[in-house]
Amino acid sequence: RCSCSARTMFSSLALRSICALALLHSANAFLPQFAGRVGSSRSNLAMAPRMTMAPTSPVADGGASPFGTGADLQDMVDRAISGDKFHRKINLLGSTGSIGTQTLDIVEYLPETFSIEGLAAGTNVGLLSEQIKKFNPKIVSVKNEETLKELKEAMSGYSGKMPEFVFGESGIAEVAKYGDADVVVTGIVGCAGLLPTVEAIKAGKDIALANKETLISGGPVILPLLKEFGVKMTPADSEHSAIFQSLQGVPPGGLRRIILTASGGAFRDLSAEELLRLCKEDPEFIRKKATTHPNWDMGAKITVDSATLMNKGLEVIEAHYLFGAAYDDIDVVVHPQSILHSAIETQDTSVIGQLGWPDMRLPLVYALSWPHRLKMPYEPMDFAKLGTMTFMAPDRVKYPSLDLSYAAGRTGGTMTAALNAANEQANEMFREGKIDFMDIFSVIEKTMEAHKADLMMTPSLDDIVQVDTWARKKVLELSNK
Repeated sequence: RCSCSARTMFSSLALRSICALALLHSANAFLPQFAGRVGSSRSNLAMAPRMTMAPTSPVADGGASPFGTGADLQDMVDRAISGDKFHRKINLLGSTGSIGTQTLDIVEYLPETFSIEGLAAGTNVGLLSEQIKKFNPKIVSVKNEETLKELKEAMSGYSGKMPEFVFGESGIAEVAKYGDADVVVTGIVGCAGLLPTVEAIKAGKDIALANKETLISGGPVILPLLKEFGVKMTPADSEHSAIFQSLQGVPPGGLRRIILTASGGAFRDLSAEELLRLCKEDPEFIRKKATTHPNWDMGAKITVDSATLMNKGLEVIEAHYLFGAAYDDIDVVVHPQSILHSAIETQDTSVIGQLGWPDMRLPLVYALSWPHRLKMPYEPMDFAKLGTMTFMAPDRVKYPSLDLSYAAGRTGGTMTAALNAANEQANEMFREGKIDFMDIFSVIEKTMEAHKADLMMTPSLDDIVQVDTWARKKVLELSNK
């Protein structure tokens, strides 16, 4: 079992950073193992001196989102002037989760514009049965055969037309590629969303991407598939939607820098010293606080990722794959109010951003309706009510996850898959009480270090799945030492 104790973590980047504050080591003693590849060269945020490294480059053929080429710009204009009288059929993966329920709120409000073809869920039979009755899907998937029996019992008195029922991983894939749906919303948490997304792309369905792990783990495979099958991928999370919205109308070559904003998560008001002290003195308080977000209503996994700032590190990698930007051109800034959801800087140094109250439905509706602007009943922005917005550099001592993520992204290949899988496993074990907060960073870094020996720069989908499995096992192995 790992411990929050400093004695067990001298080899990890997390401890080296934290111990710097306590003056336990000299300035040169806590350089990360990956120091040559971490941080953004456009800022002065990195805690350690930068070593000589190969310069990072943009994605060779552009990113996954429809941005960056003259053809993308023309397509956006053509769609915009065609009018907003359209209807899109949706296959929804993760219907009973946060993304899923908010997507269904949009469908319910705009029944002339959107309808549901398929639903995939886990084990929440009560909510899923109500969704079936309200939205009349043609196909429904659940976690396993036992859950399917419970669902059929819950639907026993239903007089409407029953959908086709499937279950398991193959069931999710069936929903993803089902019928004549126009778009698939990928609301499944973690790397579990990768294979269904691949199936949806191969079926020619556009992707409203709410599952960041799809690109973080599978970017090297997903990007060529999108081009091969002519599929559009639009971001459905708040930060990347904000970037995507800000890029509308920006000509090819006009993007200079991406600015990702972070709320700072549950520990944003604690100093690194206070966080380390509480990890030692009251680890259960830390565990409880890490699962509560100050601004957003999100699932348990992403809430903990926000507390570690790993969500922002993962979003740096996702931004690279979505928009084709080099890692040197992606910066992170903490913005506690969560009003500026992210921004871009153009070549003339103009900064364009997207602002609004924290509400996940806005990026979801834009991902589904791009490039149209549909009238929605959400609370309008009131700057007088807001009063102030503040920004600050992220504390890389308190949040080693940023440096780990930049390191994985700069390394490339399967390193991002190893990072993501290690984080998912460590995050789950933390929530289950099996490891403590600072152990998350320690086991992730050690897993990345171990993966150097088997790094693959041009992996297949099978390679990525194998690395994902290996990294999870490695975290289990490390946490039991």
